[in-house]
Amino acid sequence: MTEMLILFSPIAAGGVRTVIYLLILLRLLVSKNNFCKAADRKESNNRKDFAKTAFAAFVGAVIAVIFQIAADLPDFYVIAAEAVWIAVCASRFWGTEVRFCLFLGIFYEIAVSFWEFLAAAWLGVLFRTSVFLDNSTAYGQIAVWLVHLLLAGAWLYFWKHPDMEGKEAFRLVSFALVASFIAVVTLSQQTILIIEDDTLNMWTILAVVLMMSILLFNMNRQYEVEKELAKLKSEQAALLERDYTALNQAYAVNAKLFHDFHNHIGVLRQLLSHQKTAEAIQYLDELQTPVQEITDTIWTGDETLDYLINSKAQAAQAGGIIYQVQVEFPRHTNLQSADLCAVLGNLLDNALEAVQQIPEKEERFIHLTIRRIHQMLVIKVENSCQAAPAEKDGTLKTSKEENGLHGWGLKSAQTAAQKYEGTVQTFYKDGIFRAVATLSFQGISIS
Repeated sequence: MTEMLILFSPIAAGGVRTVIYLLILLRLLVSKNNFCKAADRKESNNRKDFAKTAFAAFVGAVIAVIFQIAADLPDFYVIAAEAVWIAVCASRFWGTEVRFCLFLGIFYEIAVSFWEFLAAAWLGVLFRTSVFLDNSTAYGQIAVWLVHLLLAGAWLYFWKHPDMEGKEAFRLVSFALVASFIAVVTLSQQTILIIEDDTLNMWTILAVVLMMSILLFNMNRQYEVEKELAKLKSEQAALLERDYTALNQAYAVNAKLFHDFHNHIGVLRQLLSHQKTAEAIQYLDELQTPVQEITDTIWTGDETLDYLINSKAQAAQAGGIIYQVQVEFPRHTNLQSADLCAVLGNLLDNALEAVQQIPEKEERFIHLTIRRIHQMLVIKVENSCQAAPAEKDGTLKTSKEENGLHGWGLKSAQTAAQKYEGTVQTFYKDGIFRAVATLSFQGISIS
């Protein structure tokens, strides 16, 4: 029985390590692009992810078998082979960058091996025996599975907290690595278990490398976020400049119409006083178009929203799209026009893009609802959709061209919403796509 356990334990451990890594990576991807919660992922995608992970785990177990047969090979080759395999799987299954997967995989394998050594060493100190340091014994496998169970528990914790921010996760991982560094340094001071100095020095250096790698990883993520925010701000400024120019032109046309209103009344009075009814009707028909445009215009009190809602209404009308709007917008808030533009402009652009792909014009519709619920603004855009949107790495893919200020992308909308402790979530069901943005706001007193 013990021999069977020693034979199959490394095989099972190799599969478990692969599964946990892929699940951690999938959690990172979902967290990085968290526009839909993990629970909203389609069931078919969940089945595909399960099948891919199971296949990767099987090959991970095979790798463990191969290196177990070749018992003379150092553990370094096992670590390298598993790191390369899980990087290939992650890149192939979810389209993640190979370098990122390989970087994460290498340090993941090193960390697992490091924690296995620490678990075995401290179990040896606790029970005053060195048998835990020998993986070829049942006692040695206890340390291996203790670490794997802790990894599984850590993954469950992260997965059950989908709203955990990157900073919090960074603090938890950093705390674990610092504690591990203290543990390996403390090992060199104990006298119960004899461990070679070279072994302790090697793991001490690797502990420092692990701490530096997680710090470098966090700095790189911060740099990417800051670079993306800078790009978004530049695009927002360009779009706002274009929108305000168009809005001012619209206001100028309307102001001119009202300014000339008394002249139009005079002309009509003159025509009617001379009983020129036909000419008066023709004159009224000529005035009807600009007056009707003013009547149909949505006025929220915010120039940016006014322009976006009404300009998209014109685009919808040109495409034969049913465009319904219900707006209840709070006045005098801390919501910046640039952020509202980033959220609403993107949601409406995406809706127009999706609806225009439907061949039957009678099935094209867009419903925009803006509501205030206490101190929260809710923006909901619903539109008909020919098929479920394509996804990549947990985010929706767009079919728009790369050139022009055509839309922001859900990532930029989410970035703007997060400034107000809000989110952007998307749902698809029965041919209807729904995007809901929530933003918390505060009132501003106007003196």
